[in-house]
Amino acid sequence: MNNRLPPAWSKHLKAPSGPRISQSKTGPSKATPLSHTQADDALLRQALDLYRAGRLLEAEELCQRVLAHSPRHPLALYLLGTFALGLDDEMAIRCFERAVKEAPQNAQYHFMLGETYLKVGEHSDAIEQLELASELKADWAEVLCALGRAYTEFGRADIALPFYKKALKIDDRYPLVRMGLANALVSFGRMDEAAQYMKQAVGHRQDIGAAYNGLVSIRKFTEEPAELRSILLEIDNPELDEKSIQRLHYAAAKVLNDLRRHEEAMDHLQRAKALSPHRFSIDEYRRSVDFMIELFSPEMLAARAGYGSASEVPVFVLGMPRSGTTLTEQICASHPDVHGAGELTKLRRIMNRLAPRTRSPDELRQSILEMTADQSRSLADEYLGHIRQRSPNSLRVVDKLPHNFELVGLIRLLFPKARIVHCRRDAVDNCISCYFLNFNDHNTYNADLGSLGRYYREYDRLMRHWQSVFPGEILENRYEDMVSDQEGQSRRLIDHLGLPWDDACLRFFDKGGSVNTFSRWQVRQPIYTSSMNRWKNYGSTIRPLIEALGDLAGS
Repeated sequence: MNNRLPPAWSKHLKAPSGPRISQSKTGPSKATPLSHTQADDALLRQALDLYRAGRLLEAEELCQRVLAHSPRHPLALYLLGTFALGLDDEMAIRCFERAVKEAPQNAQYHFMLGETYLKVGEHSDAIEQLELASELKADWAEVLCALGRAYTEFGRADIALPFYKKALKIDDRYPLVRMGLANALVSFGRMDEAAQYMKQAVGHRQDIGAAYNGLVSIRKFTEEPAELRSILLEIDNPELDEKSIQRLHYAAAKVLNDLRRHEEAMDHLQRAKALSPHRFSIDEYRRSVDFMIELFSPEMLAARAGYGSASEVPVFVLGMPRSGTTLTEQICASHPDVHGAGELTKLRRIMNRLAPRTRSPDELRQSILEMTADQSRSLADEYLGHIRQRSPNSLRVVDKLPHNFELVGLIRLLFPKARIVHCRRDAVDNCISCYFLNFNDHNTYNADLGSLGRYYREYDRLMRHWQSVFPGEILENRYEDMVSDQEGQSRRLIDHLGLPWDDACLRFFDKGGSVNTFSRWQVRQPIYTSSMNRWKNYGSTIRPLIEALGDLAGS
């Protein structure tokens, strides 16, 4: 959705207008003055042209000029919000909210507000706005698919399915509908049905890269499938864009790795990573880790005893991606008193709001150091309200966003009694498993093996700090221990949550409900050992990772 103007937006502008200059034999006459509406429309058209030319600051300045004399102009607010997407999503939300308030019958404004809420993880608000958009324009396949995605991510794939099926009836050529329907079915564990829709997407030439990538991700291959030849042919298709080609390389790597053709798999991964437009700055990330370690010192936290909420409802399962966080959540959520809420971004949004003007470390430090006990309780209540939308009555609600390992200091400031589970795995196995995945643009450390290893060292350094600041408060849950002693480690996990044991936790793979992470296929299976010591299959191809990890390799 970043930097995207929906095609429908332009109908809100009138036809091009400008000074009407009549020509005579003696020369031009004076220009006819424009009305405010005509002048505003002209400025907004110019803003759009500048935006399309990549001149974002100039485009924004023109919108601000319109708002300076017409502060409630809905289209100016809408365009300003659209320009902010991907750069400042909180600002985009504020602009879209104001546009919706001024033009409540505009389905496009509700749709974009809902899409942006969905992007930042505010699923209830997203659903409300998308349903309003759907009521205003009932035959809009795009908004029906957005509703399907919102409900799927909210853990209600059962509600999502009818929206996708309705969209399919309205417009079976809409490119996102079959893959959205397939993803909802996968999250629900209905793999065979999902595969049929993915194959249909391939047949209709709809989102080829995502379709093949999804198709090969929901099963493990022991023999070469027909899909591999098709994927390899598509990679050389000059009509496909780079993103589709990248996804096809990931799909080829997945199949080849299953077939134990490891060097070929790594070759496709490296070709996929080369298509990533972003590069990771280890120096910048080290500075952010230094900042967290310096800010959340034992002395600083001791001075804020009594801050936050006394609630024991939140459980934070965190660590590196692919370290066993989904498995851990599923074991916990199999307990009748625990709800697994998936990967929530709410805590990150709260942190970002503490430095709204500059997002700088200095502003964040000042906000946290000046935070009062009342303010900390207010923020904690906001987070509790967010997770209670998912499960009003559970004794524990699990937030398993792996990268919350960066925010343990804030977690403890807001929730001194919250349970924290840190998932660990053999460092090389963990990194290799990450490398096989197509992470989003925020996790650019995954773009090459050296960056991945250096990032892992910083993650390890920060977690060692949290363990020293909060001794005995963070349960370390090792993937290898869980595999070798499922019942013993599961009992240890449930005990850490302060709950009585329940045998349902041993059959986590039978649990209903939806799962919306990269591990959603594996988590439907009993615990298996094939992922242990996986790194030994790759030989010299992973030398940059081993060298970057240093003494952590094999830890």
